[in-house]
Amino acid sequence: MKSLINIKAKDNLRFLLARKILPGIILCFLSALVIAQGDEIIPEPANKPVKSTFESTLLIDNQTVMVPVKGTFQFDMQHRFGTIQNGFDDLFGLYAPSNIRMGFHYTPIHKLSFGFGFTKSNNLLDFSAKYSLLSQMRDGGMPVSVTYFGNTVLDPRGEDDREIYHASDRLSFFHQLLIARKINDWLSIQVAPSLSHYNLQVDRGLGNDHFAVAVSAQLKISSVSSIIVGIDQPITKHTEGNPSPNPNPNISVGIQMSTSSHAFQIFLGNYNRLVPQENNVYFQGNQYDSFSSFWDNFGERFRIGFNITRLWN
Repeated sequence: MKSLINIKAKDNLRFLLARKILPGIILCFLSALVIAQGDEIIPEPANKPVKSTFESTLLIDNQTVMVPVKGTFQFDMQHRFGTIQNGFDDLFGLYAPSNIRMGFHYTPIHKLSFGFGFTKSNNLLDFSAKYSLLSQMRDGGMPVSVTYFGNTVLDPRGEDDREIYHASDRLSFFHQLLIARKINDWLSIQVAPSLSHYNLQVDRGLGNDHFAVAVSAQLKISSVSSIIVGIDQPITKHTEGNPSPNPNPNISVGIQMSTSSHAFQIFLGNYNRLVPQENNVYFQGNQYDSFSSFWDNFGERFRIGFNITRLWN
């Protein structure tokens, strides 16, 4: 009889362990494990880079600090019409001879993109690289973003069109350091010193090297549109000639409309070429003696232009 009671007591104990106590222990253990894993998965927020300093990799006539994310293919269309001086006779330059560039870029690894393009003027071919060196941080540390942009341009014209001594005389190079800061959610500013170099420079007494600086700004007026401004100022003074070989500055202002995959910019500006060293070294328009004289022949100085960038990721 005692053995029978002992057996029943043991069975009841096993039942309690199997059905009541053990599941509770397992549940407490799993809860503690989930909480511990949750602590590891959700750490304290870290200082992260600022996003979308600019809405496009281009801002009028200059690159921006933005480099597309890894695996992105980008197509650029840049267009410059004639000056607006003739009014409706040529629809403010839209019917005048224009200059066009088409470019293609790919980002094979993080922060680095490569590209090439071809331009209507002089049939130029360009090959470029862009690398993000530093990123502005949200909570201090690095106050600006810094990106390097460089290109090599080949002039394929025959010797009858340009004095050529060696194959290398067809090459020119451009180096630019892009330094930008996103001031707040609606204003970004960029300063970009540059060096242009031509292996052969025989035009109008120009030197082989030319320094310039560009200042650009983007002012957001809505979630998808912005006012954009650009100023390009030559620095190098070349040998005086007749006419003066020194290039003139560029002033431009326009509107930008953008989405996550493409941007459209339309603007008024002075530059008519689409390769940066061509604009910085050769631009002879926009000549004026004083600020008041600048407005006297406004139509002869400005032209309509637009840029389109399209991204595939």
